[in-house]
Amino acid sequence: MDVVEQVGAGAGVIRRNSVRGQILDALRSALVDGELTPGEVYSAPVLGERFGVSATPVREAMQQLASEGAVEVVPNRGFRVVERGARELAELAEVRALIEVPVMLRLARTVPAARWAGLLPLAEATVAAAARGDLARYAEADRAFHGAVLSLSGNRQLVQVAEDLHRRSQWPRGGGSAAGRRAGLVADAAQHVALLEALVAQDLAVVPGLVGEHFGGA
Repeated sequence: MDVVEQVGAGAGVIRRNSVRGQILDALRSALVDGELTPGEVYSAPVLGERFGVSATPVREAMQQLASEGAVEVVPNRGFRVVERGARELAELAEVRALIEVPVMLRLARTVPAARWAGLLPLAEATVAAAARGDLARYAEADRAFHGAVLSLSGNRQLVQVAEDLHRRSQWPRGGGSAAGRRAGLVADAAQHVALLEALVAQDLAVVPGLVGEHFGGA
């Protein structure tokens, strides 16, 4: 397969401060948006030219993405974007549920309502991104929401493991219409708000069902 010459038009030229981090963020957004196509091979020099930087920070960022399972190294050519199949996505969702659901249910019994209320802006950010159909911003807002919830446990290792699984579940996948994906985001975001509203109201009887529904839909 030929090496693709550029990222989609939505990717901008990167400023030179914190180059590697900016490149990594830009590539993650391009992956979620579908600007980097699953199955295609991208070279670090060509992407570096697209972003206005050398190949080195692009290669370093791609190596990080390879460790996260988003791309795979193709010797002497570059990096191929990995496509997530339905089975792999289902497995990732199952593992996330096994980790996050018990923690959320435990936190529901111990965290004060005011702490949950403080997370409402994060939930509302997912709703706004979903309504716009902004996949990259939604991915960022969704990770921020789940990370903030799990951070209430005080377990940093848990947060790190959950974030890695979350990222892996967001990388490109084949199939499905744009309208279908957007509808899924809107429903997922609405569950964030409903869950927090129940926690703020301390309506613990409905929390297990809301948490189960949220992860079941994933």
